[in-house]
Amino acid sequence: MRLSDPLTEHLRLMEQQKGALSRLNIHTVQSLLLHFPFRYDTAGDESTISGLVAGQEATVIGTLDKLETKKSWKRKIPVSEGVIQDASGKIKCMWFNQPYIAKMYQNGALVKAVGKVSGSGAKMYLANPQLERVSATDVGLFSPPQKNSLKKSSDLPSGAEDGPAGQTFLQNSSVLGSSVAKGLFAQYPESRGVTSLWMRHAIQKVLPNVIEEIEDPIPAEILKRYNLPTLKTALVWIHTPHNLKDAEAARKRFAFEEVFFIQLERQRERAAQAKEKGFTVDAPPAAIDEFMSAFPFTATVAQKRAINAILKDMRGEILPSGARLGHPMSRLLEGDVGSGKTAVAATASYAAVRTRPQGQTFGTLQVAYMAPTEILAKQHFESFIKYFEKFPINIGLITGSGCFKFPSKIRRNQPTTISRTQLLKWVANGEIPVVIGTHALIQKSVQFKHLALVIIDEQHRFGTNQRRQLAKKEVRLPHLLSMTATPIPRTLALTIYGDLDLTLLDEMPPGRKPIITELVKPEERGDAYTLMRRELKAGRQAYVICPRIDEPDPEKAFALQAKSVKAEAKRLKKEIFPEYEIDILHSKMPSRGGSASGGKTKEGVMRDFADGKIDILVATSVVEVGVNVPNATMIFIEGAERFGLSQLHQLRGRVVRSTHQAYCFVCPETRGEKTMDRLRALSKAKNGFELAEMDLMQRGPGELSGRQQWGISDIGMEALKNLKLVEAARTEAVALIQKEPELRKHPALLAALMRRTQTTHFE
Repeated sequence: MRLSDPLTEHLRLMEQQKGALSRLNIHTVQSLLLHFPFRYDTAGDESTISGLVAGQEATVIGTLDKLETKKSWKRKIPVSEGVIQDASGKIKCMWFNQPYIAKMYQNGALVKAVGKVSGSGAKMYLANPQLERVSATDVGLFSPPQKNSLKKSSDLPSGAEDGPAGQTFLQNSSVLGSSVAKGLFAQYPESRGVTSLWMRHAIQKVLPNVIEEIEDPIPAEILKRYNLPTLKTALVWIHTPHNLKDAEAARKRFAFEEVFFIQLERQRERAAQAKEKGFTVDAPPAAIDEFMSAFPFTATVAQKRAINAILKDMRGEILPSGARLGHPMSRLLEGDVGSGKTAVAATASYAAVRTRPQGQTFGTLQVAYMAPTEILAKQHFESFIKYFEKFPINIGLITGSGCFKFPSKIRRNQPTTISRTQLLKWVANGEIPVVIGTHALIQKSVQFKHLALVIIDEQHRFGTNQRRQLAKKEVRLPHLLSMTATPIPRTLALTIYGDLDLTLLDEMPPGRKPIITELVKPEERGDAYTLMRRELKAGRQAYVICPRIDEPDPEKAFALQAKSVKAEAKRLKKEIFPEYEIDILHSKMPSRGGSASGGKTKEGVMRDFADGKIDILVATSVVEVGVNVPNATMIFIEGAERFGLSQLHQLRGRVVRSTHQAYCFVCPETRGEKTMDRLRALSKAKNGFELAEMDLMQRGPGELSGRQQWGISDIGMEALKNLKLVEAARTEAVALIQKEPELRKHPALLAALMRRTQTTHFE
């Protein structure tokens, strides 16, 4: 049996279970063994069958008999039945919708059964009891085997040879023996057709057959340094722990392993990039000072620090000959909404376009600026026009709805529309050095002459291949500046973006007033509306955010009962703000071009809102990224508990785009203590970085968005709460790759890393 073998070869699975396992992403022996329990239940003290009473959670030990599978006469579902008997009597056991139980045990098997006593009198039975095989020597005091019955195992960590996991693993009895002895039952994530009990029995069948084959990919010296169990021991401890301490040690090992592998991937990417040739961007310092002095504000200390770090990266290293050698920069610029990231990006762009291509006395290097949406691309185009209006630089905008160039030949202070063909021609011959757009920039038709810098907004996993695809003709790899306003916990940034240097903009421009955040109870809505009306009368605008687009179907009992965009817009117009213009925005609206019925588009609504034609915009979280309307100073968030803290912070950031006082009204639908504590953190946190840390600790990693995108499992996300563990994994990965980038001396580690890069999870 090999870990990579399909699971169907080793377990007789019904079609229903194949589908259920597939939904859990379990296809091979390895993926089964790496499907970890989410908790451990403790069985109570053993009871005699004659002393059982209805409603009791009972633990009994006895022999199984009369096992069979029937059909429930009422519900027509399969039911496994049997009888368990001890010295005091016997009781019936029933497992509903689990027909495989009768096939997994033989009559006469000695087991420990844990379940609730249902029925009454002579018709009492154990309902869906958890079963564990036990040996005759386990019955009674459940004393552990004697030490002289154990074989020593070099697999076990130092000092653990005679420990609980060693006993469990080295016995040739049930793999689940230790969990029986201590009454710990692993509970697994389930899917329709596969229960936690089925999972435990499947692992019981598979693990003994593959345990000797398992090779630990993590070097032994690293495990010893952090007192982590080996892979074999960790698998036994996590599935059949003798105690919770063993289970936690196993989870820590697997958490370290996952972060370690991610760090290895990132550090290998980093090492590969370091070997690439990059552009030397060496604009005159006086030119940079002149550009920054034209800002309509004084740059913050954080902005200056970020600009200096970026310019130093792009300048390259000085060789003994005095020449400069460029290496491609890879940097993540993280800052709250309104912290001035665009000004930093504009300065880096100006440095690039003030640098001649190598070996030329004419022309400039080029910059590609990619935004996630067309709306945001246009906003960046307008921002760059303001930054560059005093400098003779051509700027292009490529979108699906049209192309633009600044400056116009006729009106030098304004952009003009041009054909896509003409714009692409000028980009290809280098006449337009700064090009802004969406992912359309990656299309084959877009060709650059000397692309030296790629700036990415809100997309951080933009790898080497995509950069090379953008550069196309170049033998040099462009510098990468990735930017985000999404607050990222430090541990996540260190893990997921380990190949990027991290720069924080942790300072707001002068003149920005701290936003006033109010937690609004339902009975306090009137006060919030009064304040909003005051601001609307002063000429300001407002957002109202709702969790859903349409009202729930009243016939669906479990429909999400939350305020909808469409209904709330009607209510506000009819009952609260009849004198103001109200419109809606949501993800199902077409981006542009209208519809056959003449419906509104996202682009059209946002343009009307930006132009002041709409006073109140009722929207979903679609406005979270890429909406910049400085005159909007209020945001009212309905059903706030349905959003994460980082997302609420992003939404709140929509109204801190000016020097006007901004307000955020947070209105939850439920008012549990946990919900209110989490929402109060919005007003306590000093910035988005601190809030992201609170979000990670309060909500737990299982509720954080983006796990699938990041490719991190639940156990890996748990690791992100432990900064020391993440830093340790990063330190080991960096040291290993610096010493041996190809990992040829660690074939097991390299093989596991290659398997990981080919899948989305552990395998």
